[in-house]
Amino acid sequence: MARSPKYQQVADDLRRKIRDGTYAVGDLLPSTSALMSTYDVSVTVARAAIKQLQNDGIAEGQPGKGVYVSREPRAAEPSAEFLEISRRVDDLRAALASAMQALDARVAELEKSVRR
Repeated sequence: MARSPKYQQVADDLRRKIRDGTYAVGDLLPSTSALMSTYDVSVTVARAAIKQLQNDGIAEGQPGKGVYVSREPRAAEPSAEFLEISRRVDDLRAALASAMQALDARVAELEKSVRR
């Protein structure tokens, strides 16, 4: 599975920190230079992470003051790919359960025939 871009990883970590209360609604998010230092990323990556939070409506910039948390992130909705994989796993579980029942019945028959 491909790793997500670094800016996405930083944005995801900031979202996690907003969810867990490290940054509450109204709190100032770390500056670009603080993000660069904390995550060992370039200025471009740090700005892109903040821009993504702004585009998602999670953060708002106030010129000359910084970027603040404007709301908590919404819970992520499962992707269509995840839903399809989940359906396939459920189908495989059902098929395996059925096969195990058939195998158990066959073993029981064989044990009966050996006892005779």
